[in-house]
Amino acid sequence: MSKHEVVIGFLEDDADQADLVSLWLERAGYTPRVFRSANEFRRRLGNEAVDLLLLDWMLPDATGLDVLAWIRSSANAELPVIFLTARSLDEDVVKGLESGGDDYVIKPPKQAELLARVAAVLRRRGVDTEGSAELALPPYHVDLQRRRVAIGGREIELTQREFDLATYLFRRQGRIVSRDALLENVWNMSAQVSTRTVDTHVSRLRKKLELGGEHGWRLTAVYQHGYRLEQA
Repeated sequence: MSKHEVVIGFLEDDADQADLVSLWLERAGYTPRVFRSANEFRRRLGNEAVDLLLLDWMLPDATGLDVLAWIRSSANAELPVIFLTARSLDEDVVKGLESGGDDYVIKPPKQAELLARVAAVLRRRGVDTEGSAELALPPYHVDLQRRRVAIGGREIELTQREFDLATYLFRRQGRIVSRDALLENVWNMSAQVSTRTVDTHVSRLRKKLELGGEHGWRLTAVYQHGYRLEQA
């Protein structure tokens, strides 16, 4: 996926810090999404709507360790997390990493270093930010330039919306994607809109792309969460 399609979440209650880091991320080509509290992050299903999370340790309603524990025990436990915090003791750094953090950055962050660490963690987690022209999940092949999907060389006719939905799910294979995230990122609509249209399109896409497990991939509904494309 291209950089602007990579959503970087920032769980930070300091407005000035959130604005500054968001500006850096935008200038680097990413799409930032700020959460002001742990409750807001959970309510907005942040672990399903972002591709990487920058996490402050000291929050108004929880600690960063609390949030990280919640993420690691959730259905999207593999979400990359980088601590971005003023806690600078060696024991804090060790605790943050041992608790499941992918990296640890001490405030005040340096712009170039922070962006380099974000890019490094994304690479390690297999997130493509170079804007590749195709996706390959054999036997599926997605041509992003011609906007076509084929199964073992057999091209499948999709509408524009179905293609956008398919590429969004393929790029996040193995992760749960909420209906709200699909509405915001595929339909560019408010998450307050009825999700029936999402369910209808997902059902149609599952049939067209034969994602019932017959080709090694299965698109399933996850109760009270959303959908997940995974290997059968």
